[in-house]
Amino acid sequence: MKRRVSIGLAVVLLLAVAAVIIWGDDSKQDVTTVRGVIGSEKQPFFTDQRVVDAFARHGLKVEVDTAGSRQIATTVDLGKYAFAFPSSSPAAQKIQRDRKVTTVYTPFQSPMAIATFEPLVALLRANGVVHKGAGDYDVLDIAKYLELAKAGTRWDQLPGNTAYPARKNVLVTTTDPRESNSAAMYLSIVSFVANGNAVVSTPEQEAKVLPSVTKLFLDQGYTQNSTEGPFEDYLSAGMGKTPLALIYESQYVGRVVRGDGSIRPDMRMLYTAPTVYSKHTLVPLSADGDKVGQLLATDPELGRLAATFGFRTNDPKVFAEVAAPAHAPADLVDAIEPPTFETLERLLDAVGKQY
Repeated sequence: MKRRVSIGLAVVLLLAVAAVIIWGDDSKQDVTTVRGVIGSEKQPFFTDQRVVDAFARHGLKVEVDTAGSRQIATTVDLGKYAFAFPSSSPAAQKIQRDRKVTTVYTPFQSPMAIATFEPLVALLRANGVVHKGAGDYDVLDIAKYLELAKAGTRWDQLPGNTAYPARKNVLVTTTDPRESNSAAMYLSIVSFVANGNAVVSTPEQEAKVLPSVTKLFLDQGYTQNSTEGPFEDYLSAGMGKTPLALIYESQYVGRVVRGDGSIRPDMRMLYTAPTVYSKHTLVPLSADGDKVGQLLATDPELGRLAATFGFRTNDPKVFAEVAAPAHAPADLVDAIEPPTFETLERLLDAVGKQY
């Protein structure tokens, strides 16, 4: 009897193991792997386990490679990807045009901003370079900033400066304009102001603004190729190394929302006046890529998770609720559009040739 019971239990156990293996294989077969190429600033979002699990509940395993937005639009072999997800609308428009894609998705956007420190905000305000925006937030007046940069003004030459008497020029630290989308967005902003508050659209206007905007990059010396670089320097090395760092709003807001302790009490975020929204635009290159775009644009769970990384989504209420600890404004009135892809490329190439 005992032997028969033991044999019976063994058979039941084997059947259970076989069922788990079979069901496990079935579940794996139900998950479709979708590969995409994205801007590097979105990688933490896509690799977050909560995001991985959310896609899995829709039967997708999303794998991503990273590249600069310019590279995604021009040199990356898109034939092996189901979607392209650059960080700027001009790059996405070129991909859409080249690949003859009719539908795109813009699930995330993030205005450009400046990461700095309270003593510098007070100093720049006293010198007329920082003022209040349309809401309860501070802005860096780009026109005033360009005047300082054109004159080669050093920090220690600013009247009343006891907080940061550094012997280096008042300059925003950016990334390399030859490689990084954030530098291209910065170029969009400063070229607009240098062009008399108008989007650069003709070769004559390009020639007019290039001397002044090129100086803003060359005078920095070495620049990094990803926005994470200057932002990490800002967080770790502080005011001495990086007094003004060009960032995506999402980088700063995401850190505050996640409460990782990296944003200290003396740290501040300024918006540029004007600013540009970096519109993260997904271009589907297959049916599976289209599904990823649809989910990012419409799924409430993914939208809320995106907001925890500081991205503004298609539901402003979600961003306002999630980003409340960062006191990010609901809307920025002084926002402009970047030049067309072709104009921006010519400007970037002209700046790059000066290095």
